[in-house]
Amino acid sequence: MTQSLVYQRIKLSFVVCVMAIVFPWNLAKAQEILPMFGDVTIDKKFSPDPMLMRGISGGSTPGNIIAGRRDTPTGACTGFFDEKPDHTLQLNRKFNYLKLKVTSPGDTALIIKGPDGIWCNDDVKGQNPEIVGQWLPGQYQLWLGSFSKDKSFPYTITITEVK
Repeated sequence: MTQSLVYQRIKLSFVVCVMAIVFPWNLAKAQEILPMFGDVTIDKKFSPDPMLMRGISGGSTPGNIIAGRRDTPTGACTGFFDEKPDHTLQLNRKFNYLKLKVTSPGDTALIIKGPDGIWCNDDVKGQNPEIVGQWLPGQYQLWLGSFSKDKSFPYTITITEVK
């Protein structure tokens, strides 16, 4: 057997071993990938905590049109959004404390319509919105927009009971 053939077999064996080790890990990670624009229901037992949702922000409809006002107690209704909500959050119990924060590489804005009113927020942490407080049971519609018209950014929403 030539030295080149031995080297190729060793190289092939190495690749097979690496794939055997890495593939199950990648398979497990693939199962953790979140669907885009998914909806979430939180029952009496909040699990997992945090809960994650993801999507792409943006649109061409001004935030004040979606919210029906310019400001809310949680912030200004700025940015540009799609006409339809990006997510629905169903809470099956009252939460004395719940935090919903957005993480994105771009400048995003948030509008939430729920049983206790309309909340808007922009730029709590850098360029990303966050709403914290008491949440009543019921259905909440979530819009994720971008500060600039027709700009889109990937985002992750983190929902947690942890202060």
